Amino acid sequence: MRVTAVGDRYARVEALISSEPAADGDTHGVSAGMHRLCSAAARALSASGTGLTVMADSGLRGVTAASDAPTERLEELQLTLGEGPCIDAYGSMRPVLVPDLADGAMTRWPVYAPAVHAEGVRAVFAFPLQVGAARLGVMDVFRSETGMLSPDELTLALTFAEIAVATLLDGHDRGGAADGWLDDPLGSRAELFQAQGMVMVQLRVSLAEAMVRMRAHAFVHDLRLYDVAADVVARRLSFDTPQP
Repeated sequence: MRVTAVGDRYARVEALISSEPAADGDTHGVSAGMHRLCSAAARALSASGTGLTVMADSGLRGVTAASDAPTERLEELQLTLGEGPCIDAYGSMRPVLVPDLADGAMTRWPVYAPAVHAEGVRAVFAFPLQVGAARLGVMDVFRSETGMLSPDELTLALTFAEIAVATLLDGHDRGGAADGWLDDPLGSRAELFQAQGMVMVQLRVSLAEAMVRMRAHAFVHDLRLYDVAADVVARRLSFDTPQP
């Protein structure tokens, strides 16, 4: 009976994903699948948006897919600031469920929570993507109204997260090269690593501090982290000279 129930749950979520229209020009590969998953999850969970971020123990993080552009910016802001439900869920390997951002979250994430609250977010739920001890990333669900997910919605969210894990692993097993997406969640992993190393040399600091400096620059100048990395690698930006 339990096996049948699990199978029915997976079939229900897979049907929701399959019925979601693909974005223009994005109809094949892991990327298309994950964007459709985020869009389907947003609809099924009555969310204002859903985002998925691939993360690594090395500290590399990148927005991989989102249901819409505003949600992608909310995801990216966590990476820029280094705080938020996505970061906590990945570190604790547990879901982070915040039914009311105004209740404790402002202290927990003193920069991120007020920023997303100002964008209309009132509740957020983060689900780690993992298999045993192996961590792959996090799926975030944002809502414009306060309130906890219902038991059915929580089950749906966990199932979406499980299917996201399966999709990620399937893409990895196929080499992740079908569309270059899995190997390159930030637009260029190699470019981010290169920029981090260049800033480390410029400022004579650790790699971790170099990433902090890049994040701070991105936040202050309202840029995306990978845009800052691209500027560093292209030598349009140098951290050993005064910043405007």
